[in-house]
Amino acid sequence: MKFNKYLLFMIIATFAVVLAACGKDGDPGESDKNKASAQGAELEGSVAIDGSGTVYPLMARLAEEYMVNEQENVSVEVSRAGTSAGFKKFLVENGTDFNNASRQIKDEEAAEADKLGIEVKELKVALDGLTFVINKENDWATEMTPEQLVSIFLADSPVEKWSDINPDWPDEKINAMGPNENHGTYEFFYESILDKQDMDSSVNLQQEYSTLVNLVSKDKNGIAFFGYGYYVNNQDKMNAVAVDFGNGPVEPALDTIAEDGAYADFTRPVFTYLNVNQAKENPQVKDFAMYVMNNINKFAGETGFAPIPESEVKENVSFLDGL
Repeated sequence: MKFNKYLLFMIIATFAVVLAACGKDGDPGESDKNKASAQGAELEGSVAIDGSGTVYPLMARLAEEYMVNEQENVSVEVSRAGTSAGFKKFLVENGTDFNNASRQIKDEEAAEADKLGIEVKELKVALDGLTFVINKENDWATEMTPEQLVSIFLADSPVEKWSDINPDWPDEKINAMGPNENHGTYEFFYESILDKQDMDSSVNLQQEYSTLVNLVSKDKNGIAFFGYGYYVNNQDKMNAVAVDFGNGPVEPALDTIAEDGAYADFTRPVFTYLNVNQAKENPQVKDFAMYVMNNINKFAGETGFAPIPESEVKENVSFLDGL
């Protein structure tokens, strides 16, 4: 009899332990889901990115690596409408998750974000060098000062021909080109290089950087400006102008592009802007943001950008980690 009572006690005790364990764990499926999310395991869904054509090669490279090596069930789509056009897609209800930008967000864009209740985080991702490119056959304008370069693009400048800059240069019309107003590179050039002076109406402005590369490569008298990365990837089709800032000509390069370097006057930071609201609601958006910042300097150089200081990387990672 005592044995039967003992056996009954052991069965009840074991059953109680099982019940307690089930009560602690709750829904097993929900538990696994939470653990996967916390450990950064398999995620799914999509990430939408638009904006700067200059930043596009860097972000597209990161997106490819992320989808292949990190989260194969997450689709990261990177487009390149241009910085300003991208902000219009970013600052709307259910807009893009990120907007790449080759300039900082404007006051009116930040005000629109506040109006919509969108928390925006600026993530500095790299340094770019504004690069002036010329045709391979142009063997005269290989070195210029900032003032000479500006004179080519200004509306009220007397410069129309190469010989107007240097009498020893050809007496032929200069065909100036650049990205259009949709691009942050245009705005950087207008605001920081031209000092907000009017650009000449004859400057051929294009939406696609590939179009500019093609035009310069076929025009002996062509000259255009864009980010260093597009020059690096097309060096077989054009040459970069070395710029004399006062201490001799400096070619744009990864070791001269720096905010305190030899090419500093034509160096600018580039960014991606994160919709923090969507990063909080969608784990794949936050995860991709973390991946970008943790790997940004690894891929910057191979896409034509100089890296940012590690201290700035850590600062951004710390912010994202706290979301």
